Amino acid sequence: MKLDCRGVLFDVDGVLVDSTLAGERAWTQWACEYGLDPTKVLKGVHGRRSWDTVRLHLPLVLHKPALLRIDRIEIDGAAMTSPIAGAAQLLAALPENWGVVTSASPGLLAARLAAAGLPPPPVTITSEDVTCGKPDPEGYLRGAASLGLPIGECVIFEDSLTGIAAGLAAKPAQVVGVGLGAPAAVTVRDLRGIRWTGDGLHLPHPLRRSSAAPRAQRRSP
Repeated sequence: MKLDCRGVLFDVDGVLVDSTLAGERAWTQWACEYGLDPTKVLKGVHGRRSWDTVRLHLPLVLHKPALLRIDRIEIDGAAMTSPIAGAAQLLAALPENWGVVTSASPGLLAARLAAAGLPPPPVTITSEDVTCGKPDPEGYLRGAASLGLPIGECVIFEDSLTGIAAGLAAKPAQVVGVGLGAPAAVTVRDLRGIRWTGDGLHLPHPLRRSSAAPRAQRRSP
């Protein structure tokens, strides 16, 4: 499959790096420290800013220290992060036309990319750069603007329901799901074999799904 585009925007966790085990351990520890049920907390963390998760489970007076605490735990455990297959090769082949849009904090993003041996992005949009986190499209719209490109000329790679909803709401050239469980109309197992052609991306083994990906929905404030 050939996808015509001028820019590429990536989610990070589950797309460029595998941080599942590290993230689940960190949130389990955090939940226990605050007397919460880890199972309930883990259900809503994927693709969501830590700030939004903290607000769901704790009273206002605890928000700031709890956010600082989970960020510290996650950064301390970032060494467990590994690259998604094909990520290093794809990023090395791209010109300066790509960026990341992540729900992670700047410190956590840097720690996980370093642990996975991946380069710093030309453009970075983190949890601190947006007013509304995913599934709101704000991050992806900011990412395209920072690349100096219309969002309609960018391809987005995402893996989670929340992230794919954000990508669809932004209206890019295409949203590509990463991982067999990604709820996107076009998915890839990982990033192996994907190459930059000069005017777009070539996907060697895309999976097409007959059903449309979920519609994007904005979360109420």
